[in-house]
Amino acid sequence: MSGMTFRERLDQGSAILADGAMGTLLHARGVPIEACFDELNLSSPALVLGIHTAYLDAGAEVIETNTFGANRFKLAEYGLEDRVAEINRAGVRLARQAIKESGRADAYVAGSVGPLGVRLAPFGRVSAEQAREAFREQIAALCDAGADLIILETFSDLAELREAAHAAREVCDLPIVAQVTFTRDDRTLLGDTPQQAALALADLDVDLIGANCSGGPAQIMRVVQQMRAALPPDAPVRFSAMPNAGWPENVGGRVMYASGPGYFAEYAVALREHGVSLIGGCCGTTPEHIAYMRRALDERGSSPVVWVGDVDDSNGEEVAEPPAPSELAKKLARGDFVIAVEVSPPRGIAAEKTMRAAQSLRDAGADAIDVTDSPMARMRMSPWAVCALLQERAGVETVLHFPTRGRNLLRIQGDLLAAHALHIRNLFVVMGDPTHIGDYPDAADNYDIVPSGLIRLIKHNLNRGLDWAGNPIGQPTNFLVSAALNLNAPDIEREIRVLCKKIEGGVDYVLTQPLFDAADFDSFMERFEAANGPLKLPVLVGVMPLYSIRHARFLHNEVPGITIPEPILQRIEAAGPDAPAEGVRIAQELAEALRERAAGLYIMPQFGRYDLAADIVEHVRRLG
Repeated sequence: MSGMTFRERLDQGSAILADGAMGTLLHARGVPIEACFDELNLSSPALVLGIHTAYLDAGAEVIETNTFGANRFKLAEYGLEDRVAEINRAGVRLARQAIKESGRADAYVAGSVGPLGVRLAPFGRVSAEQAREAFREQIAALCDAGADLIILETFSDLAELREAAHAAREVCDLPIVAQVTFTRDDRTLLGDTPQQAALALADLDVDLIGANCSGGPAQIMRVVQQMRAALPPDAPVRFSAMPNAGWPENVGGRVMYASGPGYFAEYAVALREHGVSLIGGCCGTTPEHIAYMRRALDERGSSPVVWVGDVDDSNGEEVAEPPAPSELAKKLARGDFVIAVEVSPPRGIAAEKTMRAAQSLRDAGADAIDVTDSPMARMRMSPWAVCALLQERAGVETVLHFPTRGRNLLRIQGDLLAAHALHIRNLFVVMGDPTHIGDYPDAADNYDIVPSGLIRLIKHNLNRGLDWAGNPIGQPTNFLVSAALNLNAPDIEREIRVLCKKIEGGVDYVLTQPLFDAADFDSFMERFEAANGPLKLPVLVGVMPLYSIRHARFLHNEVPGITIPEPILQRIEAAGPDAPAEGVRIAQELAEALRERAAGLYIMPQFGRYDLAADIVEHVRRLG
């Protein structure tokens, strides 16, 4: 270790050179991309040690530990969640060994800490407290093992980065570097601008703030300048910059980066000239890049690189008034007894049958058609197209099922704006069926946000004219948002807690799983009221006409949340070939019982028998 601390080295004023990529070199040396790179600290220490040594020989003053993903959440993917401390300590030990063997008394060990790989509440299932505890566990191990500083890097969620910074400060007093990564449009994946990131990071108790990964050096220069410009000139903030070697490209099956060492060297000098204190490389950079940067910084020459000025990406649009509420929203507000019917999109491009079904349901008295999105993870026509067709050609208002599964936060916001542009105003926010049960079990199944978080995004942001990051979108949306409720959930207390989160997020009404006994509705409402007071949210109760005894037994025995009383099963079985008609009669009786209890019905016809749903709708409308 150097005779001076890292903070003392910072106070000298000259730029400090960090190392480059670890994962790039591990992969180039034969480690599969799907392997756990952090575990190599234990199973292949010589491989990791060799990379550290190469960077030290190239002139790096700071080398990062091979621990970017060594937190309990990411390690759990490999069954290594119980070895967090062991892997992180080994990472520091290898970096320290490399420094000792290289004779580099002026070098420092930086404990590398990346995102947890999970989404935090309210957009995910991991609470801020759980996230902070995971960061504390990793950072404590790095500090105990002898790291000189902590680098929090490649974060796209400012809330998650805040928890990481707080956790680091709770377990140690080491210097902390906090870095954000940006997409091609100079925003984080969650939509934050460099200015917003700078303001957020400046409030943290950290030593340096900056950007890493992202695109190449030109983008990082632009981003850092925008971050600096967002803060007062006398703000006591130091900056760091560690760009990728350009945007990665797939060439002949290999991931290639375009930015060469000489190009990097020019930008290293330019970054130093503009006050960046810690300079290094990220994905695609190698010891050769660092060696060129070292020589350029030591020569202390000026850089021919032109500094890119701040960019005003506002479109000058004034925020307009939101569109009028949907007809469904008006009916719910008036207290009308609302009936919605679920319809699945066609499997191919022919939508005529779906169109005729919607028209018949409209004529029977249905208020809205709920269009599902890939039910049971089966490939279907886009529900947006179906909603637009039904509204334009069948003259019936629709509700778009909007699952969060399979969508990242950028796509979610873009899809919602597209739906609104197609005059689709009603949404049913759900998690969505897992892909492993459907036609394409290997399809991407990731998600950035849970239903309660998406409800909050829509009601608190988009409907107020803002995106997730708080940037104006020109005109507020006016979505009516519904969510799912399971009246017969195995854990009713948990179901109530989840419902409360959805209510806090601003949900407008809920749709329940199929119900076959009105007493179950009363039971749930009593339990909710005992804990939270009366439920004031409109509830559309799920009604599913049974089709056969086989259908009924399947639902009762294999579908979570559906309970069919024995008398109902007996009626369906006794009906024999007339079971579909008997199923309609049972549904009609239930609808009568619910008319004074619920705000409406959510009818879910099976096997494409929309005629049975129409019979139920007509019966309810005749009751007045």
